[in-house]
Amino acid sequence: MNKQIIKSEELDEQYTIVHHSSGLDIMMWKKEDFSTVEALFGTKYGSINNCFKTDDTDGFITVPDGIAHYLEHKLFESDDNSNVFDLYASTGASANAFTSTDITAYLFSCTDNYERSLEILLEFVQSPYFTVENVQKEQGIIAQEIKMGDDSPSRKCFKNLLKALYVKNPLRIDVAGTVESIAQITPELLYQCYNAFYNLHNMTLSIAGNIDEQKVLEICDRFLKPSADKHLQSFFPEEPREVGQKLVTDTCPVGIPVFSIGFKAVVSEGKEYLKRSVIAGMLLEQLIGQTSALYNQLLEEGLINSTLGTYMYTGSGKYFCCMIEGEAADPQQVYERVCKEIERLKSEGIDEERFEIDKRVRYGEKVSSINDVKACAEAMLYYHLDNEELTLFDDLEIIASLTVDECNSMIGEILDVERCSLSIVTNKQ
Repeated sequence: MNKQIIKSEELDEQYTIVHHSSGLDIMMWKKEDFSTVEALFGTKYGSINNCFKTDDTDGFITVPDGIAHYLEHKLFESDDNSNVFDLYASTGASANAFTSTDITAYLFSCTDNYERSLEILLEFVQSPYFTVENVQKEQGIIAQEIKMGDDSPSRKCFKNLLKALYVKNPLRIDVAGTVESIAQITPELLYQCYNAFYNLHNMTLSIAGNIDEQKVLEICDRFLKPSADKHLQSFFPEEPREVGQKLVTDTCPVGIPVFSIGFKAVVSEGKEYLKRSVIAGMLLEQLIGQTSALYNQLLEEGLINSTLGTYMYTGSGKYFCCMIEGEAADPQQVYERVCKEIERLKSEGIDEERFEIDKRVRYGEKVSSINDVKACAEAMLYYHLDNEELTLFDDLEIIASLTVDECNSMIGEILDVERCSLSIVTNKQ
């Protein structure tokens, strides 16, 4: 059992990473002054991992889209018909789970009895039970979820944008899959994916709050089921630099057209990836954040409303794109104004005063998040599963040292108007 202490001298904070003999990485952040405990048991497995191989397979195999999300649903069922949520209710814990593009995680939050809640978490995630009957039953439930998503204008707009931006990257695949793809899922396929991706060598346990680290490790010693490293590899096809489509339109019952603008950037890894992520967030704020000139001009002209927002969709070494989404009577005009403003920023540079303000705000938000047990547990998991070289203290150092010149030099790379797509959902084609 190998142990690391991850420290921030500036914040006087630290957390522990234990490389357990079972193969699991266990991350613990003891916070004595807090009453709650948050824990997540996660695996590096999401919708993009649809082609993989292990020591048990004969080369790479491709599985139906949406199977990672399907598997997450099915893990809550057991062979004795016990209900996991009832077990958590007996401890007073609140439980949940989620599947994203590259992570699946099971979690609980509680104020008491965290030891028993942790036992429940470790036990049910390591006890898959799939039958023909319960797999077929779930198909109808998830098919309804998929259809509900298709009825959401913003969801449809987002999905279409990813398909326009990416040509081969499995980021194009919806997390839930399609009604047709999930109909192909069988118990055998679920067990095959479970055995590949839920191997403890591919997983991380993250827990923060008023915990006893030794007790956590004792529980892990009792409940973890060691298995040999199966040398899991996922296959990702080489993605062309250009976008697939510049414009994609669709229809849905909407009062005001919904739009998404996406910028496809070069992928990177490690601290370079983290630095680009920080810069991307700051550039989006400069471009069309609520304190920007463009945002307020568009708002005053009635071209956008307060629903407009920006965000990043990034995965270390796999994908990197920036997005602007909202409602607009004329999305095409908003898109043209955004592109024009990017060209101005490339020519004139970003506003230095706003840059310094944003830098202080971002640093302050990161420091404040250290006082949130939930945020700490989630951040430990996300950083570690995204790239084991990164810690959640790394971006504080990046923000503190970032310069205007570094941001200006990345405008054309991160917000490339030649490699962007516009997705629109309106009432009429």
